[in-house]
Amino acid sequence: MIERRHDWLGKTPAAKRLVVIGLDCAPPALAFDAFADDMPHLRGLRERGAWGPLESVIPPITLPAWACAVTGRDPGELGIYGFHQPEDHGYGEPRLVDATDLRHDTVWDLLSRAAEPVIVVGVPPSYPPRRVHGCLVSCFLAPGTSQPHTYPSALADEIAAVVGDYAFDVKDFRSADRSRLDSEIRAMTEQRFTLFRHLLAERPWTFAMLVEIGLDRMHHAFWSCWDRDHPSYAAGGPHEHALRDYYRLLDHELGKLLGALDDDTAVMVISDHGAKRLHGGIAINEWLRQQGYLTLHAAPTEPMPLRPEQVDWSRTRAWAAGGYCGRLFLNLQGRQPAGTVPAAEREPVLARLTEELSTLADAQGRPLGTRVFRPEACYRECRNIPPDLMVYFGNLDHRAVGSVGHGAVHLAGNDTGPDGANHDTAGIFVATAPGLTPQGNLAGLRLVDCAGVMLSLLGR
Repeated sequence: MIERRHDWLGKTPAAKRLVVIGLDCAPPALAFDAFADDMPHLRGLRERGAWGPLESVIPPITLPAWACAVTGRDPGELGIYGFHQPEDHGYGEPRLVDATDLRHDTVWDLLSRAAEPVIVVGVPPSYPPRRVHGCLVSCFLAPGTSQPHTYPSALADEIAAVVGDYAFDVKDFRSADRSRLDSEIRAMTEQRFTLFRHLLAERPWTFAMLVEIGLDRMHHAFWSCWDRDHPSYAAGGPHEHALRDYYRLLDHELGKLLGALDDDTAVMVISDHGAKRLHGGIAINEWLRQQGYLTLHAAPTEPMPLRPEQVDWSRTRAWAAGGYCGRLFLNLQGRQPAGTVPAAEREPVLARLTEELSTLADAQGRPLGTRVFRPEACYRECRNIPPDLMVYFGNLDHRAVGSVGHGAVHLAGNDTGPDGANHDTAGIFVATAPGLTPQGNLAGLRLVDCAGVMLSLLGR
């Protein structure tokens, strides 16, 4: 059962059908402000309905955020805390999360059981594909079209006939080859919207949802090209207008989609999280080494991923995984195989780490404004294996760098390739429906409530 924890829209007549357009990583500062004049179709939806910034989940990461949006559950309830999930409390490499980890009902699961036809395209995590009452196309987690990626399986041939070789994502989106990225991301976006419109026209449906990952990729690749306050900005660069042009493309595709819908269809446009300027990276495991929490058998002479075999677990109290935010784990006695922190000391150690991380300064000695979260304080329950702490360095102005061997804590970039943006805590929400009185700019909108909104718009 999906809870209804919202009263944003009040009572609205039930729509016959609902289309949800997910724009991965869309920040209000761009979609509603800086590029608003470049998105007349999105602006038109705002004028006719309800809109506002949409509070993401902790952490604001594609996985688990989209899963929260379509289930109404928080990351702890889902047991999904990022892209990778430890298999157990040992020291092995974590595995990539996929659709088999999503064990709560989605909106389309509930509608499918009620024999309501659905269309789902690209909504993470949807690989491997699962049965629905309708059709489903996997998300960017799919390794390619050589593996089963649709339900029903025969849909794969239809996709190939309609759009050719289907692109789930672009390869190596953290690349210095921006010209390739710009071309491939635009082509991928046009292809996905073309397929979605085709399915809407050819299939019966009550609910249809698309997520486009291209905007996230564009932010990482091109944010520094247009943002004059970015440390890497260079005026007059060859890609200075690429990001704005992509927003125009998105709005153009949105306009073609809206033109194919009738007046009895409700429309939602949402994003799982936002984006912001990336100032640099904080090498969290280097910091843990300096502070005596993490001990390696030998000091690396060059940057490299932290591997379990490098760590002297008998002398290590904590280690971390990097990414958009940091995830820190204690080496706890009775939980980890070679735990060093007694259970009775867990709380004091976590309190000390929280204080030390929260007051961490930048390279010039100024406070970073880092935020530290305890999963048990964020979620209604904590399933699977949550981190002991989650860390937003500089409130996400800085990426958490998990590799070691940098010889410094403060880094100019990250360890996964060129990147100009990090994730942010607010995405966007726009909704319009038959009979909905324009609501204007609303406050207090939450991603985790979106599943309930979807069902409410359909009168379910």
